[in-house]
Amino acid sequence: MSADRRPTDPAVSVVGIGADGWDGLSSSARAVLRDADVLIGGARQLGLLPAAECAGERVTWPSPLRPAVPGLLAAGAGRRTAVLASGDPMFYGIGRTLAEIAGAGALRVLPHPSSVSYACARLGWPLEETETVTLVGRPPGSLTAALHDGRRVLVLSAGASTPGEVAALLTAKGFGPSRLRVLEQLGSGREHERSGTAEGWDHPPGDPLNVIAVECVRAAGALRLGAVPGLPDEAYENDGQLTKRHVRAATLAALAPAPGELLWDIGGGSGSIAIEWMRTHRSCRAITVERDAGRAERIARNAEALGVPALRVVTAAAPSGLAGLPTPDAVFIGGGLTAPGLLDACWDALPEGGRLVANTVTLESEALLADRYRRHGGELVRLAVAHAVPVGGFTGWRQAMPVTQWTVTKSPDGAST
Repeated sequence: MSADRRPTDPAVSVVGIGADGWDGLSSSARAVLRDADVLIGGARQLGLLPAAECAGERVTWPSPLRPAVPGLLAAGAGRRTAVLASGDPMFYGIGRTLAEIAGAGALRVLPHPSSVSYACARLGWPLEETETVTLVGRPPGSLTAALHDGRRVLVLSAGASTPGEVAALLTAKGFGPSRLRVLEQLGSGREHERSGTAEGWDHPPGDPLNVIAVECVRAAGALRLGAVPGLPDEAYENDGQLTKRHVRAATLAALAPAPGELLWDIGGGSGSIAIEWMRTHRSCRAITVERDAGRAERIARNAEALGVPALRVVTAAAPSGLAGLPTPDAVFIGGGLTAPGLLDACWDALPEGGRLVANTVTLESEALLADRYRRHGGELVRLAVAHAVPVGGFTGWRQAMPVTQWTVTKSPDGAST
């Protein structure tokens, strides 16, 4: 340890830097970088530091980054280590990874205005009302769930080709009339803006350091996807194995997703329950287990198309396919209820406070749910939906197959509420 380093000092300083480089840093940030024995960052970020001011050893992040973090931090132990980050390190930046690995107490974070803050300042958009989606290390489909008519979205770009990819995605999703503005080199003396509509986007790739501002306009006749569960059935590619819209909405209400929670969706079919669980909040996670390989591939396509490409699809039969999965906060069983041991495996996997919802249309599975209801309590309901259809020259009701649904919450003693 350096002689002037106190044992209580943070082990690592994380310094945010913008496109304006050294000139845009505060005096405290410059002092940290001048005193650092080790400087870690991307090649572009390290290139912004003048050699005459920052004499520390320079280490460029390898790829993949996250597995290398523990070793690089260990190598710098006992020396003043500074990590460079783009803008605000805690906003989609390296700061999160460092906090998870080293612990927040080991860090001193000196943030710089983020590209989102700069973009909202240039556009006159209220930051708190502007949706932000990152496409850094994520597929363009991640943007889909944020598309709603009249909304403003800022997209953190992965590079020079991202604006063209976003324009193509918007056009394909029925948002071709949306206005795009690409803001390059924000915060520097080289700021530049390019604009146009998604469907008419013909700009060549520009600066890789860019943020894309989208003013969403839905094209006439495009399918409208709301923000709550119960998307139109036609939003899903399916082979008939689809929890229909009204039952799906009631099922998601019973599952009651909350931010950060994990769902097991057993017998995924078309993946609609897991997909709409994840659409309720960007931090919601889901694993769908589907034994049919063709359906599993279809689930993945639906997840990509509806903006939740991070949905994990396990191609396996349950309950054997549940082994090794992380503990769920909720379980939905939409198929395979009569498989030996399935209900027990799902019940045992649930922690205290975990929810289980099971749907069925067959008498055999209904008998199983009635037995569990007697043993564990919860709520047993029958959902019936009828649709108006032509009857000759008149209109009548056509009844869909009723769905029996059991909903239960596991309590501390293994019973339920």
